[in-house]
Amino acid sequence: MPKKRVVIVGGGPAGLFAAYKLASKAEVTVLDVGRMPDKRKCPSQQTAFCTKCNPCNLTSGFGGAGLLSSGLLNLSIEIGFPQVTLDAIERDRARQLIEEVDRIFLNFGAPKEAFTPDERFRIWERRAAEAGLKFVTAKQRLIGTDNATPIILALMDYLRRNKVKLRSGVKVETVSPGYLTTNKGRFEFDKCLLAPGRSGMKWLANIMGQLGIQTRHAPVDLGVRVEVPATLMESLCAIQRDPKILIHTQNYDDLVRTFCVNHNGFVVREQYETHACVNGHSFSNIQSGNTNFAFLVRVQLTEPVEDTTRYAESIAQQVTLLGGGKPIIQRLADLENHRRSTHERIASANIQPTLKDVTPGDISMALPKRLIDNILEGLQTLNKMIPGIYSGTTLLYAPEVKYSAMTVETDRHFETPVEGLYVAGDGAGLSRGIIPAAVTGLWVAEHICSKL
Repeated sequence: MPKKRVVIVGGGPAGLFAAYKLASKAEVTVLDVGRMPDKRKCPSQQTAFCTKCNPCNLTSGFGGAGLLSSGLLNLSIEIGFPQVTLDAIERDRARQLIEEVDRIFLNFGAPKEAFTPDERFRIWERRAAEAGLKFVTAKQRLIGTDNATPIILALMDYLRRNKVKLRSGVKVETVSPGYLTTNKGRFEFDKCLLAPGRSGMKWLANIMGQLGIQTRHAPVDLGVRVEVPATLMESLCAIQRDPKILIHTQNYDDLVRTFCVNHNGFVVREQYETHACVNGHSFSNIQSGNTNFAFLVRVQLTEPVEDTTRYAESIAQQVTLLGGGKPIIQRLADLENHRRSTHERIASANIQPTLKDVTPGDISMALPKRLIDNILEGLQTLNKMIPGIYSGTTLLYAPEVKYSAMTVETDRHFETPVEGLYVAGDGAGLSRGIIPAAVTGLWVAEHICSKL
């Protein structure tokens, strides 16, 4: 009896881990609009292509944007799992799947060393509590930008050996019960998983609209990327590579958080079709003297304007306009004193920016006052836990945006109202990160296996 056909759209963690679970149990094809990772050297950082930094200007492909950047694995249900996902999978099962994902990464070459909470965390937890912050502790495993590509290639080789077909450069145009139409022809399926990642969230929302499947807008995170001397965060990053710190501001009661901490890392540029943003990378074999992290304000909109993606894009476009097509950099002292930074002021600081392709300017000309107020108050509060963060020479890059996908209507197995059509990962609003995305892929694949 011929095997059932399963088509997976998206070669990020959700798609690849679903394919891993389904390999040998079905005739599996993975389609991705981007390119295959390779072992060539990046002209900017002399490491494997990450598909995100501006000199490459590539479309994210197999491996996914998060894994191909710093590749940090947060091994906790407290990080990156929306409540809707935990309600569906349930917490104990989610923990088991996290362990399974971690084992798979280790099997394909992830570093065995991990940052594991121990008695040293108590000092930082107390500091956070005294400052009125929440320090979210978690076991973490750092892959690193330069190590990500070999791991992805090893996983892809395993899939090929198990008869999984991997197709790059495939743009899915329509989705119908039983088949997809693409720029490379028609693909028929018995089951289909749509897992396009955050970069494909607009595409997924459009497909859901065509199929009459309900979606709802999720919050968006807007803010800046902060760069400070690495020594300020040395002792904290020695025990927690990517410290997760949550702050509720007094003025607005808004959530501000740290995200994607890159100790001894580099700020990089992300180029979108209509605007430029910033992000951060960490490497195992190349280190700077700086540490950078995203400092983000959670924004939720209600009637009559609920489209958080369009709102965030409009702000990012405004920043890019003022930056002459580039991100803006500003010293904290200049932001406080309501003046734009200049090349001379940046050069006189005790920290030099790791991203050079930027324009000195005034972030407050583009970011709304509420965001600026939250960022300044949040950094002042964070300074109580990590002295030196709130310094006049601290560098701020804008825009830093973490877009949130629209949440898709599904059952607890993430199957949509269209029978046999599933969604998973960041693009469907079911995860926010590498580990949660991979977990949703395994969860869907388990259910598909039970149906096969």
